[in-house]
Amino acid sequence: MIIEALALSGILFAGYKEYEKDVAKETAQPPVKSDVKSEDDNNTESQEVQASETAETNEPNTASTSRLKRLFQGADDQNKEAIEARESFERENGRGIMASSAALGLATAGVFVPPIGLASIPFLAYTGHKVYKNAIKQTKAGNISVDTLVAITLTGCLLGGYFIAASIAMLMLRFSERLVARVTQDSKQSLVEAFNQHPNEIWVMKDGIEVKTPFEELLVGDIVVAHAGEMIPADGTVTEGLATIDQHILTGEAKPVDKEVGDTVFGSTVVLSGKVYVKVEKAGDEATVSKIINVLNDTIDFKSTTQLRADSLSKHLVKPILLAGSVALPLVGFSGALAVINSHPKNKMMVLAPISILNYLNIATEHGILIKDGRSLELLNKVDTIVFDKTGTLTEERPHVGNIHICNEFNEDEVLKYAAAAEYKQSHPLALAIIEEAENRKIDIPSTEDSEYKLGFGLVVHVDGKTIHVGSDRFMNVESIAIPQHMQDKQKQSNELGYSIVMIAIDRQLVGGIELVPTVRPEAQQIIEQLKERGNIQTSYIISGDNEAPTRKLAEDLGIDFYFAETLPEQKAELIEKLQSEGRFICYIGDGINDSIALKKAQVSISLSGASTVATDTAQIILMDSGLSHLPYLFELAEEFNNNMNTSFAFMVIPAVLSVSGAFLLGFGVAQSILLNVAGLGLGMGNAMRPYVTRKIEKHLAEKNYFKPKASEADDVEDAEILEEVTAKA
Repeated sequence: MIIEALALSGILFAGYKEYEKDVAKETAQPPVKSDVKSEDDNNTESQEVQASETAETNEPNTASTSRLKRLFQGADDQNKEAIEARESFERENGRGIMASSAALGLATAGVFVPPIGLASIPFLAYTGHKVYKNAIKQTKAGNISVDTLVAITLTGCLLGGYFIAASIAMLMLRFSERLVARVTQDSKQSLVEAFNQHPNEIWVMKDGIEVKTPFEELLVGDIVVAHAGEMIPADGTVTEGLATIDQHILTGEAKPVDKEVGDTVFGSTVVLSGKVYVKVEKAGDEATVSKIINVLNDTIDFKSTTQLRADSLSKHLVKPILLAGSVALPLVGFSGALAVINSHPKNKMMVLAPISILNYLNIATEHGILIKDGRSLELLNKVDTIVFDKTGTLTEERPHVGNIHICNEFNEDEVLKYAAAAEYKQSHPLALAIIEEAENRKIDIPSTEDSEYKLGFGLVVHVDGKTIHVGSDRFMNVESIAIPQHMQDKQKQSNELGYSIVMIAIDRQLVGGIELVPTVRPEAQQIIEQLKERGNIQTSYIISGDNEAPTRKLAEDLGIDFYFAETLPEQKAELIEKLQSEGRFICYIGDGINDSIALKKAQVSISLSGASTVATDTAQIILMDSGLSHLPYLFELAEEFNNNMNTSFAFMVIPAVLSVSGAFLLGFGVAQSILLNVAGLGLGMGNAMRPYVTRKIEKHLAEKNYFKPKASEADDVEDAEILEEVTAKA
């Protein structure tokens, strides 16, 4: 027992020192950059250069880190008092760990030289002062708690001279507090790192010059500039320029919209092509996005179900354990009574619960799944209904070319050739879809002689001596190019189906139109089939803001049971509540701002990486590969997690039962009770770490190509040695 005590002391103290090093590394931050760009320079730049600068703007920096911490670390981190309280806890807890370690060392030495053991008493008193304080406070209020049991155990150990037992108990208590705090901080830090890619600096017009400005400094009345590929930072009105804007994250519409002077635009929507100057009318808390964020931040305080179960069981066991200890005192003596009281499993739960969660979070992260709320891992096993948002979730950002409609004497390939030539230097999704289709058809794309960008609606280029107009029907009307009646009918039909048509004119005569159809994620059908094969998934739905026809067709193609079309953002949440009132347990999967309230209402919420900030802020789980491929594995992982946790709880409860029964039947004392606790903790720790260690071993063996046929008995010995080595390293 002496050797075990010394080993435990050294391991825990080493873990604490390593944690302090990690905290020091996390405090380092890069400097903030400042850039200025003149209006004259803008007039000479191509959109390719603008896209490059947009990519530079997306680089993570100190300002974006600070903003995201405010979003994802909660309200407590937004004020100085909360930061000071956290730092104070870390300092006090660190001193407690060191005091407990010192007490354990002195108590162990006291086995050989008894007077030395007495020197551990001041250290134990220091590390246990918070326990005594809380126990006294609860007693004055007429309550008893886990702190009461710990205080009784600590006092009994000091009076009975069980200094080693007391030291181990206090060290476990202090280290469990530190571990819980570390898990929380690591989880929040993972969120910050995962979302640092979001742009945080914007271009603001000041004295005729575009100045790169931190997002936090944006004010109502400012004129902001949004180039192709950039996000509009706030709600406002277009004062200059034309642009095609993707606002599906806000409205749920798959089709981009054209915006010109006088039109209203919204924050978090993306400029696909063109450039607009926007006068900010709503910023900060008044912006559309911010209002939704404020609603969400007022509704929940995440705490894993595992922790809730631990707290509940601990509270229910306090009085029975205290009563059992009182009964044991006259029957089995002082040490036996302490053994009964010490059998309470609270300390082990506080250690094992966060470790199990952390390991499964790490496993999920390795598979491209970011889990923000450990509670969702358990709730996934109760899900019987899956609800998908349509645009951006079941469909991809980039559309694909559908039918090509022909006018005059031109054929499809000719229409596509000239459209691809005009769009060749563009980078927005519609242009990329046209270029990809031309390349798939092995069409030689001619180079343009010159070009004129008609920002917002289309563009004009010259190819082989011909003038090519490419853009929307609105662009053709602006350019006074006549649209035949059958093309007008096709345009109307495409609008009803949720498609876009890019029209092409040659020498001011319309020659055709190219349908751009939303692209269904290639993995979607197979994923839905796999989910429906699970015993707990009974029903599936689509909720979409698009028209009924494309929504119905998508549901039929993917084998989804039901759908809701032409749904407003606030109606999505109402539909979720309606399904819940029918007794359904909902998992909602969405990616837009318009999905945020529905995500909040659902029992389990999932979003995709690259979705709107509000959606990723709200969702409990984020699929980091921006697709649905990891969805079935997520459900499998949740099932495995619950099985693992049930085993861990068994390892926590069994030592308590043995300790109580041993005290009454076998003469166990507090020393045997501590030993059982340590054994239960070790077994529980091994079970909690088993999934991670197993995967690490498998990964190592796969990388080294150790999975091969054995030629001799010597190979068995070699593999056993390799496995032992890998296990030790893991």
